[in-house]
Amino acid sequence: MVGAGPAGSATACHLARAGLDVLLLDKAAFPRDKVCGDGLTPRAVRELITLGVDVDRPGWTRNRGVRLVAAGRSLDVPWPDGTAFPCFGLQRTRHDLDEILVRHAVAGGAVLRERTKVTGPLLDDRTGRVVGVATDGGVHEARLVVAADGASSRLAVSLGLHPRRDRPVGVAVRRYFRSPRHDDAMLECHLDVVPAGYGWVFGMGDGTCNVGVALLNRAHGDPRHLMRSWLETLPPAWGLTCDNATGPARGAAIPMGFARRPHYYPGLLLVGDSGGMANPMNGEGIAYALGSARVAADVIVQALARPTPSQRERVLYTYPQALRSTLGGPFTLGRWFVNAIEHPWIMRLAARQGIAHPPLMRAAIHILGNLTDPTSPALIDRLAQTLTRLTPAP
Repeated sequence: MVGAGPAGSATACHLARAGLDVLLLDKAAFPRDKVCGDGLTPRAVRELITLGVDVDRPGWTRNRGVRLVAAGRSLDVPWPDGTAFPCFGLQRTRHDLDEILVRHAVAGGAVLRERTKVTGPLLDDRTGRVVGVATDGGVHEARLVVAADGASSRLAVSLGLHPRRDRPVGVAVRRYFRSPRHDDAMLECHLDVVPAGYGWVFGMGDGTCNVGVALLNRAHGDPRHLMRSWLETLPPAWGLTCDNATGPARGAAIPMGFARRPHYYPGLLLVGDSGGMANPMNGEGIAYALGSARVAADVIVQALARPTPSQRERVLYTYPQALRSTLGGPFTLGRWFVNAIEHPWIMRLAARQGIAHPPLMRAAIHILGNLTDPTSPALIDRLAQTLTRLTPAP
């Protein structure tokens, strides 16, 4: 397992619990920080609960939904209730979250090696199959390797798996501020900051807010400049000024909509950001990192239970299709939506009309945020399933 972020740690945890020997490698030492909005939707919460993470322990801050702000108005959209998802989201810094997940994987039986830099894949000279990895401390042979090394995924690139030019790659910048809004129960998103993007204010419950700007297409400008300009428009009482910042602004790329493919190379599976698995609609990545980890682990367990190499390989080649079946429709819908709102007048119209029509906005958030329940008879859920069936997987 190369990379011990949410995708790598979750995959390692699932596999170790299934009785497999798992080695988890990361170039950093934990705890360590990552650029993120730190807001977890109910989809992410469900994956954490499936992993057995205790989200009721101190340190987790709950949110009730999303507050959308545009054209001088705001609308609170609660998370769906009575569905396949929990009716709440969470906030937790990546500094804490990633360590919780990696220690959870170790408790489940995985072996962690920190401060270990992977320098490249080991290949079978005869077949070209990945049979392990080389590190700055030696080599590690393995029946399978999982690339969970983030958006840049040097391991994938070394095998010729480059990001696709026809997939969106966004960018986000975030900064922490001391603020009286730290205990707000809604994830606040400002929709009129930039076309195909938004600004956010997420209360962390510890006296600080995570504040940032996400561009769902990085061609739309400099997010640091946009964030500075946007912060100047916010009420002074919120305290989102340089004097109240607890650290510098930091940025990161957001690979979206299966930005790198194929997700299976002989002997190697891609999970999370290494496979470009953020939702194009909103840039959400953690839920899909955790979800792809679960799908990958299920395929791996099934494959390694087969008696012959050819049978194992046939199962492994089903992994990309399993991902497309789960995420392909929602990701394509998200790409179409973002392509539309890249036009400023469409973005303004969508934001103003959505804020003015709460049922319409609730439906849009539930469908495009991939929070609908396929087993529910509710109109929104039936509509989402119809759209997903009609939408070709990417």
